[in-house]
Amino acid sequence: MEHGEEREEGTRGERAKGVLRRMSRAYSPGERRHLGGHAGAVAAFGVYTAAWGVAVGLRRAKLPERPEPWDIVCAAAATFRLSRLLSKGSVTSPMRAPFTRYESATGPAEVSESPRGGHVRSTVGELVTCPFCLSVWLTTTITGARLLWPGPMRAVTGGLTALAAADAMQLGYDCLVQKNAE
Repeated sequence: MEHGEEREEGTRGERAKGVLRRMSRAYSPGERRHLGGHAGAVAAFGVYTAAWGVAVGLRRAKLPERPEPWDIVCAAAATFRLSRLLSKGSVTSPMRAPFTRYESATGPAEVSESPRGGHVRSTVGELVTCPFCLSVWLTTTITGARLLWPGPMRAVTGGLTALAAADAMQLGYDCLVQKNAE
């Protein structure tokens, strides 16, 4: 590659960054939003989803016509519980700490954190503190894994569903105890 070509590559990269900066300012003039980081997260998710698709395709197993209703319920409950545990759990805060700042305790065994750092770090911080954002990635993971390893994944989603039900019972019990104390 000649020197002029390298310079043009750098120029294209600089132009792309400039476009993203201008678009970000126009998108949210009163607030700093990192559209470049979000665009990177969307691209990473596309690659992640494609990788699952390739893995499932290489397996050449016959895919189900449609998911079983009970598997959908278990996958939903498992995704809910796992996304809350990973994004809000006090016990999982060491995994989020490089990307977040602790703000406060918010509920039984849950914390509130805010993203910190530069563009990439802040984007990862947003992702790992948002149970809704993580749910998209976890649903993809659970679906792909379920297609590759149906039996083990039924056990995993069943266990996480039981945990979600147990948590609901714990919270319900706490509400009843508080109501009776009033």
